[in-house]
Amino acid sequence: MEDQHAAALRFEDARVQALFHVLVLFTLLPNGFSNQEARDRLSGLRGRIVSAGSMTYDLRRLKLHGLIERLAGTRRYHVTKKGLRLAMFFTRTYDRLLRPALATITPKIALDASRLRTALRHFEDAVAATCTEARLAA
Repeated sequence: MEDQHAAALRFEDARVQALFHVLVLFTLLPNGFSNQEARDRLSGLRGRIVSAGSMTYDLRRLKLHGLIERLAGTRRYHVTKKGLRLAMFFTRTYDRLLRPALATITPKIALDASRLRTALRHFEDAVAATCTEARLAA
């Protein structure tokens, strides 16, 4: 098992964010969770049906990263302490910091006077100026 590798769990990936939400949901279950239970929750969060094969792949990735463990003699899993810490960090950072911050810089709903919107405007101007200096199309 130590020779096996798993794909990275990338923060910006909506699938990974949904997986971490599922881990947080299943943390307190005394008997752990099954592939089917995880699939049902993940399908609800993703807004589309998740296949058994896709869920098996995700569970394998989570297991190889040490975020879940299989309960001995069963087909059920439980969330490790590391898994809970990482899932809480990912979900809280995204839900409480990143998503609201992105909302403030979205032109349709942002106030023109917001500090973040102003910083984004300065950044966009700097990129445009750099492209002009380098004679690149922006």
